[in-house]
Amino acid sequence: MDNGESSYRRFLDGDNNAFGEVVDIYKDSLIFFINRYVHNFAVAEELAQDVFVELLLHKRRYNFKTSLKTYIFTIGRNLAVSYIRKCARRPECAYEYIENEQDVAMLEDEFIKKEQARELHEALGSIAEDYSTALHLIYFEGMSYEQVGKVMKKNKKQVENIVYRAKKALRKELEKEVSLYENK
Repeated sequence: MDNGESSYRRFLDGDNNAFGEVVDIYKDSLIFFINRYVHNFAVAEELAQDVFVELLLHKRRYNFKTSLKTYIFTIGRNLAVSYIRKCARRPECAYEYIENEQDVAMLEDEFIKKEQARELHEALGSIAEDYSTALHLIYFEGMSYEQVGKVMKKNKKQVENIVYRAKKALRKELEKEVSLYENK
């Protein structure tokens, strides 16, 4: 399957339909990733749209030195962090969107098919944000440690340490879940 870079090259060469291919490739996983930050599906969708608008408006910023996926997810993370900061200054912005729980469930069902995967997702939400972000990018998005480092603005060694600690924290969280079920 095309990783999106050849489609983006075709777009830069004048094939406007190729940009739709890029959107199709990354849209769902980008929304899911941004939703981990903002915890609101509608906001995540809007921010993902903003990522693609940014890609359209600033065509030549992407230099093909990193993967297109890394570049897109970096923009997505930056927009999500900016949104969170804006909401911290203006608490009313958290109520600008009405979250449709059915849409969230549909998105989660698309990515998480089995009950074990659901428990893993919940456990990821209960560990530190850096931990869950690193694990999500590596295991759900298939990024390398170097790519994760670029998205999270960390070096490879820092990412390795974060992943090690994240796995440890995740294991502890999953063990808690198991003991809760056993005690019922």
